[in-house]
Amino acid sequence: MDITIHPRLLQGDITIIPSKSQAHRLLICAAFADKPTQLRCPETNRDIEATVDCLCALGAEIVRTDSGYLVTPATAIPAAATLNCCESGSTLRFMLPIVGALGVDAIFLMAGRLPQRPLSPLWEELERMGCSLSRPTADTLRSTGKLRPGDYRIDGGVSSQYITGLMLALSLMNEACTLTITGKIESKPYIRLTEEAIRLFGGEPSKLGSSQFHSPGYIDVEGDWSNGAFFVAASGLGSELSIHGLNPESPQGDRAVLDIIPQLKDTTPSICAADIPDLVPILAVFAAANKGAVFTDIQRLRLKESDRVASTIAMIKNLGGEASASDSTLTISGTGLRGGTVDAVNDHRIAMATAIGATVCKEPVAILGAECVQKSYPQFWEEYARLGGKYEQYIR
Repeated sequence: MDITIHPRLLQGDITIIPSKSQAHRLLICAAFADKPTQLRCPETNRDIEATVDCLCALGAEIVRTDSGYLVTPATAIPAAATLNCCESGSTLRFMLPIVGALGVDAIFLMAGRLPQRPLSPLWEELERMGCSLSRPTADTLRSTGKLRPGDYRIDGGVSSQYITGLMLALSLMNEACTLTITGKIESKPYIRLTEEAIRLFGGEPSKLGSSQFHSPGYIDVEGDWSNGAFFVAASGLGSELSIHGLNPESPQGDRAVLDIIPQLKDTTPSICAADIPDLVPILAVFAAANKGAVFTDIQRLRLKESDRVASTIAMIKNLGGEASASDSTLTISGTGLRGGTVDAVNDHRIAMATAIGATVCKEPVAILGAECVQKSYPQFWEEYARLGGKYEQYIR
């Protein structure tokens, strides 16, 4: 699906959809708790549904309700299972250690760019501790064997998702385990989000493997700061929006958008991207429309749904701005945005950032592959139109 947006500011009330990051973690904990859990999660997306499907393949019963999900824990773990991760990196990296902890012979199905995204050093650590991993085909991964209790180690410099996957998996072990994180830790707020989920279910992150998950009965999934950031930025660019559903005390790392937007209005700041890789496309748009910015520690951006350094540069340039990158920095000039055509390259955050950028462009903006928002925000285009955004849709 391609769309053409006719520039205009947005106006109205918007309630931000539930946090994808928190939903993944809570669903996993609920699927292996001692009794059913109701999760209030009124909106879903393809990534959340991928985790739901994988948990059901492992024996949990998860039913979609009017308000969210009713999760009945797995009582009988299958000896073998096929888990369809679709394009969700979180799902794959969380579930891979979990099947190892459960001793399931598992085949993982992967789509889109996911088969090319890294799994090292998680792969090596799982094999060191008892699993055997292989790639039967280009878009499948197989895990056999069972993880043993012991002392686990993982380099924190590639992805916090590896750490989360191990924390959740080791919580399911029957004997005490330790997890040592070495090197620089990327995306620390996401690790805190995992710790919070484990504690909500009665576990203790510092004592992995020594306690069972206990359902709290009912949990609200809080609003998603990663997706909320698009509307926070739109507001800062002149749209008159009343934004609801975001917890200002949330452990979500992308809450940092509240502190970064004012900096971008007044200065040309240097912003470390290590803990906020999902914010960079929308912050780049905001910077281009203001005084510019330099993003540092951008290496992990190249490993997202797209090479997000290249796709962000292309987005800004195709909208009439100026952007460039070195190995470790991304520079956005504050030249303003004119309009043009942007290929979303199957990256939901590029598509949504372009849409917000269009609100301050002088000429129409075309987005190729605009349907990729389904990955995290299926209702995005409906909400955009409801808030006054004007666009035409073309089905290829």
